[in-house]
Amino acid sequence: MGSPKPFLPPAPRRDMTPALATPPHERRPRKSWLRSPLARQIKAPLVCIGCSLAVWQLLCLANPSGFPGPIQVITQTWDPYISQPFYDNGGTAKGLGLQILISLQRVAIGYSLAAILGIAAGLAIGLNDFLRRGFDPLIQVLRTVPPLAWLPISLLLLQQADSAAIFVIFITAVWPIVINTAVGIREIPQDYTNVARVLRLRKRSYLRDILLPATAPYVFTGLRISVGLAWLAIVAAEMLKADGGIGFFIWDAYNAGGDTSTSQIILAILYVGIVGLILDRLVGLVGDRVAGGGR
Repeated sequence: MGSPKPFLPPAPRRDMTPALATPPHERRPRKSWLRSPLARQIKAPLVCIGCSLAVWQLLCLANPSGFPGPIQVITQTWDPYISQPFYDNGGTAKGLGLQILISLQRVAIGYSLAAILGIAAGLAIGLNDFLRRGFDPLIQVLRTVPPLAWLPISLLLLQQADSAAIFVIFITAVWPIVINTAVGIREIPQDYTNVARVLRLRKRSYLRDILLPATAPYVFTGLRISVGLAWLAIVAAEMLKADGGIGFFIWDAYNAGGDTSTSQIILAILYVGIVGLILDRLVGLVGDRVAGGGR
């Protein structure tokens, strides 16, 4: 007789029937777009803005005093201000897109000058106690002067509307940059300065490796405040004395009168607010990227 064969457990039977659908309780719920992070971010603004527009429209319908509602604003300004924002008929007859670009050019020059000189002045005042005590009263007085108060002086000195508008932007935007830069230097921990003294760092290394990274959050806070003030100042300056620009467009529409002038002004104000929001977000984004290491 041969040796007995070892006992092997039976192989599992293959189920030859087609696979059944996953039971309902085991299915993964599909992610709805309304529950996505992007939808959560835009849901609240859309609802609130939509409700505000609806209330505005209802108030205009209930009290027909001639003030246009949002639907009337769109219908009265669609052609050419919304459909053709970059049209150019010569002179100051330009679309809102070109008017915004004219204003942005002036803001870019004045704001750049304010940023360069403001940061340099803030560094000097923050590093020197004598300069800080001496210039603090002057800065506190000048920073409270309204932007339009500088326009007559700038016109007398510069004799040109564009140069005067740029000066108004500069003198309005420079003070938050100076103050925040100086405060940032004063808030540098004393340990950083002690380490620099122990390591005998040169002034250039101290500025590059310690002072600038530590003050960067304060500097960009000042830059973010200043860009809003600069945009506010250019609109106000262009309404009084300028050839072209979004402020000039608003004032020209008011003087022209007519059935659609109010709708044109409302649309221009909306453009001003959107561009101001974009500028604020851009400076804030750059500040988060550059100043993140200094926090």
